[in-house]
Amino acid sequence: MGETRTRILLLYVLTMLAAVGLAVPIFHALLLHEVDRRVQDDLHDELERFQAKYQAWGAVTSDNHGALKEFVQDFLKNNTPEDDNHHIVILNGELFLSNPTVLPEILGPNSQLVQKWTTLENATDGQLNTADPNVGSVLYSSHLLESNGRPQGVFVVAHLTAGERVEAYSSVHIFTKVAIGVVVVSFLLAWLVSQQLLKPVQNLALTARSISEADLSRRLEVQGTGELAELSHTFNAMMNRVQSAFESQRNFINDAGHELFTPLTIIQGHLEVMGDDPDERAATLALVMDEIDRMSRFANDLLLLAQAEQPNFLQLETINVADFTQEVFAKVSVLADRQWHLGSLGRGVMVGDRQRLTGALLNLARNAAQHTQPADTIELGSTTLGIQVRFWVRDTGEGIAPADQTRIFDRFARAANTYRKSEGAGLGLAIVKTVAESHQGTIELVSQPGTGSTFTLVLPLDIPRQETR
Repeated sequence: MGETRTRILLLYVLTMLAAVGLAVPIFHALLLHEVDRRVQDDLHDELERFQAKYQAWGAVTSDNHGALKEFVQDFLKNNTPEDDNHHIVILNGELFLSNPTVLPEILGPNSQLVQKWTTLENATDGQLNTADPNVGSVLYSSHLLESNGRPQGVFVVAHLTAGERVEAYSSVHIFTKVAIGVVVVSFLLAWLVSQQLLKPVQNLALTARSISEADLSRRLEVQGTGELAELSHTFNAMMNRVQSAFESQRNFINDAGHELFTPLTIIQGHLEVMGDDPDERAATLALVMDEIDRMSRFANDLLLLAQAEQPNFLQLETINVADFTQEVFAKVSVLADRQWHLGSLGRGVMVGDRQRLTGALLNLARNAAQHTQPADTIELGSTTLGIQVRFWVRDTGEGIAPADQTRIFDRFARAANTYRKSEGAGLGLAIVKTVAESHQGTIELVSQPGTGSTFTLVLPLDIPRQETR
């Protein structure tokens, strides 16, 4: 539990740190891009303001060099540039005036940029990147100045990005600290919450450890929905099946022990009191052999039920339904003195295990004979409907109470409130049900007390061999 929790949280923290590691450079790049875009917008705004006044001045003033100087001086005097912006005027190839008047070295009269601007023939925008942290990059926009239709100089709005970069780096630094703080707080919250989230798994482990063969009744309390709730439902359903299997096995062992104990007790008791009289010895021997035969049949029934779990339980072959029905009827009609009747005969062929099906129908017929009188009728028949074949054994005997109609197919089960009419161990109908299910079929029962019973094997005509047990 602790190891799983730790692994989940470590994975969570690593994921968060990876997300922060990607977010910081992305945030930094986007922030710088936004700063540069804002600076460019400011430069264009200031340049457009100059151009507007320059055009208005040119419309009312004759083009002459002296008037141009006066206009430039008046504009720089009355217009203050934004922070880290510089207005620079170059006339006749020399730096004429600037605002602010004190320029950084990179914008000085002998600088590379000023020399470049003195040779401009067209207005342009540009950028110069430097390694100086006090400068950063220089962004600029320019406008040509003319007098008498000839170029006289250039007006430049330049910006040094060092200030914005420092602010950007400060923002990135703050963002990084906030992100790391969020990761730490998230880790602490996840550590606390994960204990509650994984509590159903812990309860599952505790419940599993507390379950023993003596007590299989423990179950998980299911709360909410989701995967963990589904896990709890699945565990409870599994334990229901396990408990049912254990109880069935326990009951089976108890019933089997009882069924074996009774004939052994009878044999032991008669052998202990057997005298020397030949007739008494013969009677005792006959009784002992009868009990041994009964135990042998019981052992064979148990072996058959055990073999039903094996993949080679069925030996499939093609069976003619009508011929098979007649063969089985010939065998069951001598089981007892009853009014035996052969019903309708199904058509076509089916795939099945002839011996297993014969044994199942003999069990149904023997069961019918044990619960009928000589005057009662027992009918055996078959019919083919679609992709199914139905074999039935119908009698006019005492019938079965509704409360018993489900349980009589369980092992060692007999109808309640009836005296024992069979020497069997109550495995006959359980065997019939096993044979039907092995053929991927079912057994149906229709019965009313006093009117008789009809047991019907409903089987598919064809069984894919890979799906048989």
